[in-house]
Amino acid sequence: MAVRHFLTLLDLSKEELHGIIERAIELKALRNQGVASEPFRNKVLGMIFEKSSTRTRVSFEAGMAQMGGSALFLSPRDTQLGRGEPIEDSARVISRMVDMVMIRTFGHNVLERFAEYSKVPVINALSDSYHPCQLLADLQTYVEHRGSPEGKVVTWVGDGNNMCHSYINAARQYDFELRIACPEGYDPDESIVAAAGDRVSIVRNPVDAVRGSDWVATDVWASMGQETEQQLRLKAFEGFLVDHELMSHANSDAVFMHCLPAHRGEEVSGGLLEDEKISVVWDEAENRLHAQKALMEFLQDNSN
Repeated sequence: MAVRHFLTLLDLSKEELHGIIERAIELKALRNQGVASEPFRNKVLGMIFEKSSTRTRVSFEAGMAQMGGSALFLSPRDTQLGRGEPIEDSARVISRMVDMVMIRTFGHNVLERFAEYSKVPVINALSDSYHPCQLLADLQTYVEHRGSPEGKVVTWVGDGNNMCHSYINAARQYDFELRIACPEGYDPDESIVAAAGDRVSIVRNPVDAVRGSDWVATDVWASMGQETEQQLRLKAFEGFLVDHELMSHANSDAVFMHCLPAHRGEEVSGGLLEDEKISVVWDEAENRLHAQKALMEFLQDNSN
């Protein structure tokens, strides 16, 4: 059995993805009941962070601890990765000492090169191209609140960034319609859109995109590494704020999601973010923990 990696949602079959979501819901229920198991006893997760994070570190580290394992936090300041050691060499060495590796980085090629030389499963905890672990949590959250997203209308409002790319892959895997509302010049990658076929459309007017939607999601307009573009992006995304007025064009039972951290008053209003009749962002954030536990369990069980 070959080593399985999770670099994008497309590394899983539709059935495997659906199974991980169901297992995440089950693991959440078991934790709430106080039922513990330790499938990762004596196992170690190596966590390589080239980009900082709150939710990613806490959820992976807590998840390993809750399942009987441990996690090592590695930053460029602490390792030879920050001093120019080839990724291939780091992968060969680190993967001989740990049982799984999680990487949060800039270029997606870093993950691909590391996975190619790793003896153990590699998880994409965020790259400039994709954020698939967040989509596991988002999918789990929708299923918990509204059931399967299959056949639903999902609207992404904002930058055609790594989150947007992962939403496009989710549309392929769960067969829902995805509308992307973004200003010209901020479109997602053309090849990723094209691969999704008629499931995905790009709409310039956020009201048109949200109309009749079941699920609306957004993210900050300037991601890590784009801070110098902040003022330019604030101007470009004028009119793309998600608030109660915009959500009024969605279906009456539509939910709102944001991967956090949020900039209240920029991409989302504080009032909407805090409105728990519509906003499910706190469940969404918690579900990073449960979805990643289910993912790590799957990768362990399906790798040699």
